[in-house]
Amino acid sequence: MPRMTTPLPANGGTLLVVDDEQTVRELLPTALRYAGFTVDTAANGEQALDRAAQHPPDLVLLDVMLPDMDGFEVIRRLREQPNPAAGDRLGPIPVIFLTAREATQDKVNGLLLGGDDYVTKPFDLEELIARIQAILRRTKGNPRATLMIADLELDPEGHQVTRAGVPIRLSPTEFRLLHFLLSNPGSTVTKPQILEHVWRYDFGGDPSIVDNYISYLRRKIDNGGPKLIHTVHGIGYVMRGPRA
Repeated sequence: MPRMTTPLPANGGTLLVVDDEQTVRELLPTALRYAGFTVDTAANGEQALDRAAQHPPDLVLLDVMLPDMDGFEVIRRLREQPNPAAGDRLGPIPVIFLTAREATQDKVNGLLLGGDDYVTKPFDLEELIARIQAILRRTKGNPRATLMIADLELDPEGHQVTRAGVPIRLSPTEFRLLHFLLSNPGSTVTKPQILEHVWRYDFGGDPSIVDNYISYLRRKIDNGGPKLIHTVHGIGYVMRGPRA
């Protein structure tokens, strides 16, 4: 089962979730829809091929262990299945394999058959969404999702931050914190939300670390320019551009 978190905003797209576990088919699509995706589901390989033929998805999340055929057979047939809407082949639809298997050979087989990624259950939902976004940006030809507010820019893939064109060096934790704030512009995020996304579930220290890192970030981001990181007393923080 995926660990349920509040996901970062997604770029959207149509996904097909193929899994024989009912709980996965219910919980995972709900979370993905909340993240901005359109989601269809299938409980076995035949249903998956039928759904893909009728409504070609942008990406398939495909379980390896299915009751009628394994995911490797599904991807083989998916690549050959005609698309009635386009009068051509569906492939190559991007595929992320979802499985409880951890054997290296299974991963190799999936990737050799044309899979784009391989995620072992249980997986982190936020990480899965990030992988989906990265594949869709590449396959749909979308530009890199640079996050911007005022004259501040963050490039998630290049791991670069600039303000007014001047590079800003951040630690990995500062970068994750800024990424989360920029992903929710104009929205107040609470300290528990920040801890969840930046420090994840293995954090067991003093929550005041959020205040400390906000202070570090402000010294680098708000030094010499209009203030962008604002405190909402008793609640959390908000990233907001200068008011006109």
